[in-house]
Amino acid sequence: MTHQVHAFEPPERFVAGTVGPPGERTFFLQARGGGRLVSVALEKVQVSLLAEKLEELLAEAQRRFGVDLPEAPALVGDNDPLDTPVDEEFRVGTLGLAFDVDSATVVIEAIAAGEAEVEVELGDEEDDEDDVEEPDEDLDRLRVRLTPEATREFIERARRVVNAGRPPCPLCGQPLDPAGHLCPRHNGYHR
Repeated sequence: MTHQVHAFEPPERFVAGTVGPPGERTFFLQARGGGRLVSVALEKVQVSLLAEKLEELLAEAQRRFGVDLPEAPALVGDNDPLDTPVDEEFRVGTLGLAFDVDSATVVIEAIAAGEAEVEVELGDEEDDEDDVEEPDEDLDRLRVRLTPEATREFIERARRVVNAGRPPCPLCGQPLDPAGHLCPRHNGYHR
C-alpha cells in the first residue's frame, strides 16, 4: 500500500483544534492550502507537547543561528473553529520537528500511528545502534513548513485549545466533570 505525504509549504492556515464537548473532545491538527484541507487526529498531550517543543525549538534557533523571533502575539489571532468537514485522514503516532536554517522556517511532520506497536524487550543483551527503529516510511504524513511568526501564532492557539477543557480539581488536579468527580484526596467522595 502506498503512503501519502500531505505537504503544505507554507499552508494558508495551520491550527490545532477540537471537536466535541469538554471531556469528550477529539483533538486535531488541520492544514489548509492550495484548495486542500487535511485534518489529523491526535491526543491532547501531543498538542500540549508540540506547543512546548516548538517554543524550545524557536529559542534554540535564535540562540544557535541568530534567527529574529517575533514576540508572542498580544492579541488573539486565529480563534475560528476548524474548517469543515473535519474528516480524519489518520491518527498521529509520531511528531517530528526541525528548523530549516536556509529558509528560516520550522518544519512540523505528523506521522501516522503504525499498525503494530513496538515492543520493548528488557534483557542483558548488548544495545546495538542498528536496532533503533525509525518511523516506517510507508506511513502517511502531514508535513507543514511555517515561518517563526506563524509558529508563534500556532503555539498560542494550541495552548488556548488545551487549556479550554474541563477545569482541574483544586485538590488533586484531575479534570472536573460538570457533575463532579471522585476525588482521591477525599477518599473517593464526590467533589
